Amino acid sequence: MSILVHTHDGGQFALDPHQGDTLAKTIFLSRLWQGVALCSGLGKCGLCRVRYISDAPESNRDELKKLGQEALDNGWRLSCLHPSEVCEVEIPAPVRSQRAVTSLAEKFGDFALAVDLGTTSIHWTVLVDGERVASGQELNPQTGLGSEVMSRLAAAATAEGRAVLRALVVDRLTELATIAASNQNGVCTSLAVSGNSAMTYILLGKEPDDLATAPYELSYTGGDENKLDAGLPSAYIPPLLAPFVGADLSAGLTAIEHGGEPEYPFLLADLGTNGEFILALSPDERICASVPMGPALEGVGLSFGRTAGPGAITSFQLTPKGLVPRYFGEASDGPPGMTGTAYLSLTATLLRHGVLDESGQFGQGNTPLSAKLAAHLTTIADEPAFKLDDGLYLPASDVEEILKVKAAFNLAMSELLHEAELGPSKLAAIYIAGALGEHVSLDDLETIGFLPPGCKAKTIKAGNTSLQGTELLLTDTGARPFAESLPNTITALDLAADETFGDRFLKRMRFTYVD
Repeated sequence: MSILVHTHDGGQFALDPHQGDTLAKTIFLSRLWQGVALCSGLGKCGLCRVRYISDAPESNRDELKKLGQEALDNGWRLSCLHPSEVCEVEIPAPVRSQRAVTSLAEKFGDFALAVDLGTTSIHWTVLVDGERVASGQELNPQTGLGSEVMSRLAAAATAEGRAVLRALVVDRLTELATIAASNQNGVCTSLAVSGNSAMTYILLGKEPDDLATAPYELSYTGGDENKLDAGLPSAYIPPLLAPFVGADLSAGLTAIEHGGEPEYPFLLADLGTNGEFILALSPDERICASVPMGPALEGVGLSFGRTAGPGAITSFQLTPKGLVPRYFGEASDGPPGMTGTAYLSLTATLLRHGVLDESGQFGQGNTPLSAKLAAHLTTIADEPAFKLDDGLYLPASDVEEILKVKAAFNLAMSELLHEAELGPSKLAAIYIAGALGEHVSLDDLETIGFLPPGCKAKTIKAGNTSLQGTELLLTDTGARPFAESLPNTITALDLAADETFGDRFLKRMRFTYVD
C-alpha cells in the first residue's frame, strides 16, 4: 500500500510510507517540493498543504488558523502535522523560492567558487582572477528536513539522513560549478565553503553526535581541504571556532579584520537561523557566543513569511493614506508574502505608534496616525491580529516569534558585554552581518530593541561578511593564515549552560533593549 500523490499538473506518484515520519517529509524527499521554504513541522508557513481525496484525518487548531474551516471541510490539511501513512492526496502548485542570479562582469576563463552555506539560504559568487563575475542566492535545499540547526542535526542522526542531507547540497554545488563552467568557458579550480558548524558537519557527512547533545563539542575544527564530489575541486573549510560558532564567523572576521582596519572593541553579530556573535576586544582576544534564533528573520516559519525574491514585500512605509508595502523588484501576481525585514519594518512601525506595546500586545495607539492603524486590528481564528491588504495579516503568534528572536539577540549581546565588563557605549562598532544585515533598517532594529539606545550611529550594515571573507580565502594569500590563527584567540561563552538562562531570556522578551 502506498501514498498516492496527485500533482497540480496531472502527475501521479506512489510513495512508500515511512513510519515515524510526517507526510510532509515523505513528499519532500520525493523532490516534489524542491525549492519550497517549508517551516518543517511548525504548522506556520502553510506551504505543505495537501487535500485528502478521502478520509481526511482530524484537523487541529493550527490548521484551523492557517487554512480556515471551509478548507478543512474540503479535506485540506497541513501535511507536516500528519503521519506518513497510506492515503491519497492532491497537492497544489508548489510556492517555490526564487533563485536570484546576477551577472557582474564579462570575464571568462577558469574560476573559483565561494559559497556561504547557511541553514536557510545559500549565497555564492564566481571569481575570475579575483574579480566577481557572477553571484547568486537561493534556498538551502535541506530546509524541508529541518528549518533550524537542532532539527537539521536530528535529521542527520542516522546514516540515511546524513546521506540525503549531504547529497542535497553537494549536488547543488556541483550543478553550480557546471553551470559556471559553461558560462565562463573554464573550469572550477578552487572552492571554499563557509557555514556554521552544523552545516559544515552535514556537508562533510560527519556524524553530528558531539553537536547534537550536551556537552557540545567539536571533533572537527576545519582549517583544511576536503573532497566533496568528483566534479568539484577540494573545498577549503575555514576554522570552526566553537560548537555553534562556525566557519561563517571565521570568514566574517577575515573580511572585517584581515580585509579592513577595524577599531577595537567591536561586535560582529551574524543574524541567521543560528545567531553567532563575536566580541573582538583586540587583535589577540575575542569572546564568542551563539543563540538559536530560528528561521523567522529569513522569512521561514511566519504565517506569510517568504525568502527574498521577486514580488516579496521587504518593508513598509507609513503614509497619511496608510501602510504602503515596498517590494523586492516589482509586485507580482503570485501568492503574497513578506521577508524577515518586512516583518521587522511592520513591527517597528506599530511599536512607534503604540499599536503594539513593549510586551507585544496590540493596543489603540498614541499618535495622530494611530487611529488609522488601529482600525486594522481584528481577530482571526480566535487570535488577535493586525490586518493588511491582499489577505495578509500579522497575528499575535507571529509577533511572539519576532519577540523571541529579539530576546535571543539581546541576550547574546548583553551577556558578551557583561563578560568583558563593557557597556554598549564602549564599543567602537557593531557589525550586523548576514543577508539580513544588508537590507534591514537600523532604525527598526533600535526601535524593536535589538540594539541599545543610541547605538544606531555606530552600527554598520556589513552585509554578507561570511561570503566576503570566503572570497578572500580564495584570492588573498594572507587570508588563510589569518583565519587559522583565530581559534587560539577565542574564548567561547556557553550561554545555555547557566541554569538561569531561561530567566535571562524571558527578561528580554520585551520590545526594548535589556542590559
